[in-house]
Amino acid sequence: MKHDILHYAKNRHTTKAYLPDRIIPEETVAKLKELLRYSPSSTNAQPWHFIIASTTEGKDRIAKATDKKYAFNSPSIRNASHVVVFASRLEMTDAHLDAVLQQEDEDGRFDADTPQEKAERKAGMNGGRRMFIDLHKQHYKDLPHWTDKQTYLNVGQFLLGAAALGIDATPMEGIDIEVLDAEFGLREKGYTGVVVVPLGYHDPIEDYNAALPKSRLPMDYILTEV
Repeated sequence: MKHDILHYAKNRHTTKAYLPDRIIPEETVAKLKELLRYSPSSTNAQPWHFIIASTTEGKDRIAKATDKKYAFNSPSIRNASHVVVFASRLEMTDAHLDAVLQQEDEDGRFDADTPQEKAERKAGMNGGRRMFIDLHKQHYKDLPHWTDKQTYLNVGQFLLGAAALGIDATPMEGIDIEVLDAEFGLREKGYTGVVVVPLGYHDPIEDYNAALPKSRLPMDYILTEV
């Protein structure tokens, strides 16, 4: 039976314990990967990279970032079927921006009746994107914070999408970013870790959060209509 989107928003929860023997089917993993690709981002900048671990060795490597300072998170990482590391770009390099622009071109986003019109559309997109990036780089001087925010857009969509696919998830900020970055050489590649998300199937006995009622502030507290 299909549900509307509110069903998944109201019924998903942050899983606190996983069944270690339940593995996400490969066809579902493929859909989860596509969710990562198709997230929105400001100006379609896509300033992110992901690491997915499904092996014991891979999950142990991620858990190095929780074992000392955040040991309470380590069991979820090790018992989950899969774990995703969300990393954001430290810099918006010309090479990355050129790659985004070229992909947009190949995907037909600048198609037009004449070569000149196509070139103008492409140049307009490139100029607009670089304008916003330069604004954060030169004026606000918060480019890494901006790329983090774009990555969090991805995290939010990913959590709701995972719930719609019947997959439980746990967004984690309780990770030692320095340890995580060093383990995967992320900074050398131009990235830094932001969030870790274990995925799988919750343990109905140990996952106390599953039975708790969802609590949110009332609508009139958070919403103003004008």
